[in-house]
Amino acid sequence: MLSSRWRMAVAAAALTTIAGGVSQASAEPRILACGDRSFNAEAVLSGSTWTSRNGGTTVYTGGDMRAAVQAAINSLSSGRTSKQWVLVRGSGSMSAGARISLPSYTGIDVCGTITVTGSGSGDQAPIYSRGTRDVEVRYLNVSGSPLYGVFMRNVENVVLGQIDMRLSGGLGVRIDNRGNTSVRSRNIRIDNVFVSGAGSHAVETYGVDGITIGTVTARNVGHSGLLLNDTINATVTTVDAENAGAGTGYAAFRVANRNGRVGSGYPTNVRVGTVRARGGGRGVFCVSESGGLTIDRIDIANTGNNSILIENCHNVTVAAQSGTVSGGGEIRLAARSEFPNNSDITVQNLTVTNSAVRESPCGTNTTFRNIQLNNSTMNVCS
Repeated sequence: MLSSRWRMAVAAAALTTIAGGVSQASAEPRILACGDRSFNAEAVLSGSTWTSRNGGTTVYTGGDMRAAVQAAINSLSSGRTSKQWVLVRGSGSMSAGARISLPSYTGIDVCGTITVTGSGSGDQAPIYSRGTRDVEVRYLNVSGSPLYGVFMRNVENVVLGQIDMRLSGGLGVRIDNRGNTSVRSRNIRIDNVFVSGAGSHAVETYGVDGITIGTVTARNVGHSGLLLNDTINATVTTVDAENAGAGTGYAAFRVANRNGRVGSGYPTNVRVGTVRARGGGRGVFCVSESGGLTIDRIDIANTGNNSILIENCHNVTVAAQSGTVSGGGEIRLAARSEFPNNSDITVQNLTVTNSAVRESPCGTNTTFRNIQLNNSTMNVCS
């Protein structure tokens, strides 16, 4: 279970002894494991019975995990303006046609697994929040086939901590603004997400301003590992994808729909540390008037489609620091006629093995430099 793994993976702060024999925590803060904090309400499984309490008041008793968790959430103070917390201790199931809704100023730790069963439609999700602010999901495990594992729309000040989804369909995490496109979702933080078996993307955003992502790990997902749509001011540490989007045009890391466009320009505002891709569809894909993107490190091998495709994008730097592309599809700079051609694209610091680099048609202000070819070809504009 994820909470156990993270209990082992993070160290408690060291205790140091000072004069007089008094022990104190070192300056390094302790990272709390699942459930290791104070909570305002809880939903706890004992045998086959869930009991939800807020202080000395029992707010639910029964066999329905979803109802128990929602009752605990609903018992928090109404009209609150600071975050209150719910602890879920135990594993259970819920329908794909239902949701657990988080209102504003709510934090939750799910120390167990939510298994999603059956079918549903629309935007149902085990963890759902819409039109809210100051929501935090520190720990969450999901299995089964949800429509979405986490669905958040028109939200602000959101934190997703350690998220683990072992799925058999659906989409992992989606954060968007499609309920009111005139207002972006803002100030989002995602620490670590692992998604396997999703039928669609592991993580997807649409219409977000200000997002910081630690690591997205995708295994055997139907579409992209991380897809950013119409998202600005994004920082991503690592995208690590194996067999993402096999047989499709999706990619381990994809940006689309004017992602990175600020006003009418493309200042660098989407920054990615490392993209690692093995197999699957594409490795990196920039499309549909996106840009303002810098990827520091590239590690791509044996993709079934283009290892890297940059199509109708602007101000993109690939491998600002270093990179390798081995086997798989070619590195391609391309354009569709319905959008302006590529401009200000830099591809550099790459070792390309058993593959190819090709630009067609010629873009504006394209730069290729420090490209080492091993059993590979390069056909680009001068």
